[in-house]
Parts: sequence; C-alpha cells; structure tokens
Amino acid sequence: MNTPKVHLVDDDEAIRDALSWLLKSRGLPSCTYDSAENFLAAWTTQLRGCVVLDMRMTGMTGLDCFDRLQEMNSNMPVIFLTGHGDVPLAVATLKKGAFDFFEKPLNDNDLATRVAEAIEHHAQHRESHASTDSINRRLSSLTVREKQIMDFVLAGKLNKVIAYELNISMRTVEVHRANIFEKMQVKTAVDLVNLLKPAR
Repeated sequence: MNTPKVHLVDDDEAIRDALSWLLKSRGLPSCTYDSAENFLAAWTTQLRGCVVLDMRMTGMTGLDCFDRLQEMNSNMPVIFLTGHGDVPLAVATLKKGAFDFFEKPLNDNDLATRVAEAIEHHAQHRESHASTDSINRRLSSLTVREKQIMDFVLAGKLNKVIAYELNISMRTVEVHRANIFEKMQVKTAVDLVNLLKPAR
C-alpha cells in the first residue's frame, strides 16, 4: 500500500500492458485499472506515486476522474494520455493542477522520465506535509503561557526583559523557556526561529 507506484488508468488493455512493461523495464512498479471507476474505488489517501490517466475512456472520462480526485483532495501527481484532439483540454488541465500530459503516440523514454519525476515530487510533498504536521503537534502541546513566552523568544527578547514585561520572575521565564525548547525539540532560540519559519 505504501510503496510508491504508477497507477495506470486506461480502458485499452493493450496500452495498459505496454505501459506496465515499459515502466517495469525502468524499475518503476505499477498497477493497472481498466476504468476510472475502478481506480477511484481503490483510491485512498495512503496511495503513493503518481497517476497515468487516459483522457477519454468509456464510462467516466479521465477529466471526470481528475475532477473527482481534486474534490477528494488527492495530492498524487496526474499525467494525462491524450489523443490529438484532446490537446487543448490537456493544456486546460495543467492550469487546473495536472502534472503533465502526453499526446499519443508517445515517447517511451520521455514518459518514463516524467513519471519518475512525478513520483519524486509526490514523495517530497508528503515529506513536507509530514514535517508540518509534526511541528503543529509540537505547537499544540505548549501551554498558553509557554506560547506567550515563545513569542517573546522569537522576537529576540532576553529573559530579564520577558520577566519584566510579564511581571514574573526570571527563574520562571527560564523554566518555561526550557520547557518550550524541549517540547519543540530544539536547543537554541535560533533553532526555534528556523523551525517555525515555514509553519508560522
């Protein structure tokens, strides 16, 4: 489930087989679906990798499937396979967030390279989100007073200044400061500033 894979969605069995073989030869594991409906039924937030999606299929189209994935907040990159007449549509999907599109007949090497880039893009995206979630969990563990003192620390104020402005002892500030560093898993105020740059 958690292994990055190429999710091939195409109602043409010959194309599914050819693309599976191509990707396997490049060391890219894949799984295939003969319809958008079957892919959506199997989709979960835990899927990793990318989607190679045929634009025109019987039943639900690739465009409809793409719209549905966006509604479900999927962040897996989607690469469309298109026929010649679908190029304007494919360009429109790029503006809506698709990763790329390839016009049939396609260049095997170009597709394999772009698929590998899409998988790497998704891995980086998930790593970034996991890091943000971790920081948010640490922030939520702080007490109201610790958050208040952390704001002073982030502003570069010394302990004695914080103590004076909050009308508490410097020892109390030092204890809170130590608790903040421990909960946020940092050693210095500079580390804290750097940690919170993307999160605040």
